Amino acid sequence: MTMIIDPIEAYEALLSKREIRVDQNQKKAIQLLQSLHLELGLYGEQMGQTGWRARLSFSKRPTPKGIYIWGGVGRGKTMLMDLFYDHTNIAERKHVHFHAFMQEVHRRLHSFREAQKSGKTQETSNPIKALAKVIVGQAWLLCFDEFHVTDIGDAMILGRLFEALFAQGVVIVTTSNRHPNDLYKDGLQRERFLPFIDMLNDKMTVLQLDSNIDYRLERLHAMDVYLSPAGDQASAKLLSNFDALSIGSEPSKRELNVNGRMITIKKAAEGVGLTSFHDMCAQPLGAGDYLALADAFHTFILDGIPKLGPNNRDQSKRFVTLIDALYDHKTKFICSAETLPSELYTKGDGAFEFERTVSRLIEMQSPEYMALPHGSRDK
Repeated sequence: MTMIIDPIEAYEALLSKREIRVDQNQKKAIQLLQSLHLELGLYGEQMGQTGWRARLSFSKRPTPKGIYIWGGVGRGKTMLMDLFYDHTNIAERKHVHFHAFMQEVHRRLHSFREAQKSGKTQETSNPIKALAKVIVGQAWLLCFDEFHVTDIGDAMILGRLFEALFAQGVVIVTTSNRHPNDLYKDGLQRERFLPFIDMLNDKMTVLQLDSNIDYRLERLHAMDVYLSPAGDQASAKLLSNFDALSIGSEPSKRELNVNGRMITIKKAAEGVGLTSFHDMCAQPLGAGDYLALADAFHTFILDGIPKLGPNNRDQSKRFVTLIDALYDHKTKFICSAETLPSELYTKGDGAFEFERTVSRLIEMQSPEYMALPHGSRDK
């Protein structure tokens, strides 16, 4: 077996196995990512120098431009960035969903300010620069998925934080549904955000992944998204669906930090999560947890929904709350269940209230629902 050593080889391997189709826009993007991959090899030697090695370096290389890939959903943005991330040889790299990154930024800034109040850190210290130093200490190649700005607090922080990161030689690769010029469009005090947009356009190569084909939607339409009865055969089909929707990415366990509590998803890749009914509904999770899941995944796969009723009322209530969160975020839902939606909860206390969930489960299988953009927020 030939070892795949770089992003473009990984992309061509998917083509040869016919897991993806030839797409000239994707080809242009992977060539750009391949060029950055090669450039980072030499740049990485410089970023790894410390102490006397750094001081004696007379020919420092300029920081390579990052890459900002934008376009509609299902065009392959995340797949291409994942191919780049998985096959670049930079050890000091980090791949994170942008929403999760901003949550961590706010948490660290809050901790820093609390330390200032308690006298553990000098009041004159700059929290943004201190945070940038921490980030660079962990990784100087940052890959963000779904870059977006909708909050005035985020908008004000990002300009100063990215300026500090770029000043320290950080390279950023990101995907987004919007061109940089349209970020935080019509937002409050947007004029204060414009210098950050100029910075992105200067420090990054902006590429539109322009295609009329939504590959993700094509795959969803070809799938049975509600499998019944549940069992080994259905579980194997769900795993196959997961693989088809996360082509080009290595699946891994993902942990979401919700108010300091970690929620574990067994398999995750490219915005697709797969886990069991037991892990989601037999555990003490609440609306906030399910909203975080709905926000983090554009497609959620749930295995093993049992027959519901008064005997497992707590699990039934959590399932209703989970479906509400997924529905409100237009998250695509694929599942296996013991029986059809209309037969899941038919008798006893709570059966009448469950009828709305039945209606939503049926609607979430429709082509019209599948075609809706993910997210209750404007991204």
